[in-house]
Amino acid sequence: MKIKIPLFLLLFTSFVFAQKQKNITIAPKEIFVSELMSKMTLEEKIGQLNLPTSGDITTGQANSSNVAKNIEQGKVGGLFNIKSVQKIKEVQKIAVEKSRLKIPLLFGMDVIHGYETTFPIPLALSCTWDMNLIKRTAQIAAQEASADGINWTFSPMVDISRDPRWGRVSEGSGEDPYLGSQIAKAMVTGYQGDDLSKNNTLLSCVKHFALYGAPEGGREYNTVDMSRIRMYNEYFPPYKAAIDAGVGSVMASFNEIDGIPATANKWLMTDVLRKQWGFKGFVVTDYTAIMEMEYHGIGNMQTVSALALKAGIEMDMVSDGFLGTLKKSLDEGKVTMQEIDNAVRLILNAKYNLGLFHDPYRYCDEKRAKTEIFTSSNRSEARKIAAQSLVLLKNDNQLLPLKKSGTIALIGPLADAKENMAGTWSVATKQENSISLLAGIKAAVGTSAKILYAKGSNLDYDAALEEKATMFGKTLNRDNRTNEVILAEALKIANQSDVIIAALGESAEFSGECSSRTNIEIPQAQKELLNELLKTGKPIVLVLFNGRPLVLTDENATVPAILDVWFAGSEAGYAIADVLFGDENPSGKLTMTFPRSIGQIPIYYAHKNTGRPLVNKEGKFEKFKTNYIDERNDPLFPFGFGLSYTTFTYGNLSISSNKMTPSETIKVSVPVTNSGKFDGKEVVQLYIRDVVGSVTRPLKELKGFQKIEIKKGETKTVTFEISIEDLKFYNADLQFVAEPGKFEIFIGTNSDTTNKIEFDLVD
Repeated sequence: MKIKIPLFLLLFTSFVFAQKQKNITIAPKEIFVSELMSKMTLEEKIGQLNLPTSGDITTGQANSSNVAKNIEQGKVGGLFNIKSVQKIKEVQKIAVEKSRLKIPLLFGMDVIHGYETTFPIPLALSCTWDMNLIKRTAQIAAQEASADGINWTFSPMVDISRDPRWGRVSEGSGEDPYLGSQIAKAMVTGYQGDDLSKNNTLLSCVKHFALYGAPEGGREYNTVDMSRIRMYNEYFPPYKAAIDAGVGSVMASFNEIDGIPATANKWLMTDVLRKQWGFKGFVVTDYTAIMEMEYHGIGNMQTVSALALKAGIEMDMVSDGFLGTLKKSLDEGKVTMQEIDNAVRLILNAKYNLGLFHDPYRYCDEKRAKTEIFTSSNRSEARKIAAQSLVLLKNDNQLLPLKKSGTIALIGPLADAKENMAGTWSVATKQENSISLLAGIKAAVGTSAKILYAKGSNLDYDAALEEKATMFGKTLNRDNRTNEVILAEALKIANQSDVIIAALGESAEFSGECSSRTNIEIPQAQKELLNELLKTGKPIVLVLFNGRPLVLTDENATVPAILDVWFAGSEAGYAIADVLFGDENPSGKLTMTFPRSIGQIPIYYAHKNTGRPLVNKEGKFEKFKTNYIDERNDPLFPFGFGLSYTTFTYGNLSISSNKMTPSETIKVSVPVTNSGKFDGKEVVQLYIRDVVGSVTRPLKELKGFQKIEIKKGETKTVTFEISIEDLKFYNADLQFVAEPGKFEIFIGTNSDTTNKIEFDLVD
């Protein structure tokens, strides 16, 4: 007699067996997930939508932790910010051996710009303009984090921002949607690779959808209000680029859009994300975002939880809104079973894609944890990448590079501050392993030069402000001596030196989440230190630490050399020294505009004309024109700006045709000559202006760039190919179109270039 075994029993038996044996073949995803869902209770389904935080569980204590009981009962879909294979394996074991259906957990972490090997902050990384390098940072981060048990990262942050008061610009890629889109693709493909089931990849989560980088007043979490034409043309492109690159998850933003918080915004999460862009992954809230909608004033916890689910949110981070209210909302007809099932399926699909049903411990290999994290090769790459993120803002009389000889005074509160080198959002970094500027310079010069060090000042005169700006263990070890004593010590060594390196600026947590500033100048205590150093008459190099564009009008007028080093990661000190002494030639270019005055903010290169534009190039005030009575319109340093130790000379542009049809492409070329004394790298930038449109168009938009290496005395011809896609924009009806007419092409070293040629798009 033949015994018929139900399909699900076969599938489920193979699933359980697969959890004991590695990489056993199981049913195809759609069948497997459907059969698994058919066995789940309502409570277990809702549990998959729950993402609590457990804190960093102590090894051996997982079973007694508060979250363990919920895991056993199937009420948890994932956890985040647990670090180490041992701890994660211990918690995963509860899910796959003690819960009824043995569904494995996701383990997420804010792996933002590296893991233990930490790369420059994302804003700094964007200044490399090198997509291969940026992708490589994500690959190394995925390698290390996955070796330590993590399988999901809340990165990349692709929010466009034009307001440096907002502290979280440090975590993004600047002001430009085209460049931001290229970086979004590079990061997603770096994290996820070509096969998410490989155990050295991470599920990526693009954030924060959407418009999080445009809060009113630059104040964190504040209201965002903009036209849809601006959303589509200027702020949406990097999110869409991440979707097109196959990102597996999306994080909703805190802010409201069209008067509705993003977490409850169905137009955003369903109409745009899924229907228009075809996103197939799952959406997770930001930390307690469902709970916070009560403060927005759109309902109580049950109401806002239902609104989030119906909008298209699949996973609730920390609020416990889904866990605590969805059953009641289902009973009352406020949500449907189909809406819950759709969300559950997407979470289970992600776990399947990661290979967790094949082997729930695939990320828990203790051998990998011992051999693949913070390796010498990873650190070496981090050092080289960091050097390319530094931006030379000024270099009068070729003061840089410095010689490895004589007496060098290193002065400033950031000079010996290894805890700050990794920058904000470096949660996995072991700060004690980071390299300070002092350590890097000493290693670079050895016994060839004498290094003198003094702190010179505290971060700020206000001790309370310094405490806020040095959170999460990123201390600057405040000096409690009098300001006069601290300064006198610095001046003593300054007068003994041949050259002064002033290490000034922000501390790591002066920028980052919830670090908005109304004054984005260097703090007054440091400005006064710098002024006293200038009085010595010694040549000064300002090594600027910052997580945002700063107002440097005073410093630019008085200091002969300024090197913006951002927060360059765990190898910062070595990388900065490499550039200071000429072992590396700086090639970074700004991805956010630096204002002359805070009153110019928001400031960005891709602005539009008004009906009364100021056309004089000298910045002279003209009544009844678009200008300020007390300041120039133009920035201190434009988008795309960055100097080199060598010089690059651009020739005239040439074009393959001055007319183009929609089915054709044209090529534009420019010769670039290294006319200086060093080999160097240059970012050749292409901008396009649509001269006449059905809606007003920006004066320039970045549409291409190439980073090239040119030896001294050499000339290279750089060619760009322009297609119809480069000319398209969203019109008043939100149609993505290219309109016939005249276009101007600009190619040069930054967005202020006037080297142009014209062509016509014809029907």
